Amino acid sequence: MTDTNNQQANPHFEAIRVYSKDCSLETPNTPAIFQKQWKPELKVEFDTKASSLGSDQYEVVLRITVTCENDGATAFVCEVNQAGIFVARNFEPEVLDYVLGATAPNMLYPYAREHISSLVSRATFPQLTLAPLSFDAIYRAKQEQHKQQQEAQDQQANA
Repeated sequence: MTDTNNQQANPHFEAIRVYSKDCSLETPNTPAIFQKQWKPELKVEFDTKASSLGSDQYEVVLRITVTCENDGATAFVCEVNQAGIFVARNFEPEVLDYVLGATAPNMLYPYAREHISSLVSRATFPQLTLAPLSFDAIYRAKQEQHKQQQEAQDQQANA
């Protein structure tokens, strides 16, 4: 009976399924964009969203949007929503928030990078490989920003 209680108290996290939820590639200025000298300017945006599926299961969606401009014109806009279903049980709320906000996106990111690279190269643009990201550091920075905003609001309320 003690083994069962230990198993229930131990935190458990695993990926059940990783999948592409949505993807798109827009090339609004083709074929004219291919006639220009290639000097791309990239803008990369990303966001994560976690939602409960019940029974200690969560869907985490990592959305990455890459916008590429060349000589003032949009060459392409590529958006990938890479998702996963994860089991996370026996975590304290703040640890669960970290697991869903940093650990799960770290697992999804390589799939999203490959998907974006594939879509861009299939459109015959030069190879695009996004740099590695640390969602741990991004999560900590967001937490620090949120803390500073909360402190500023508290100071305004007390003034």
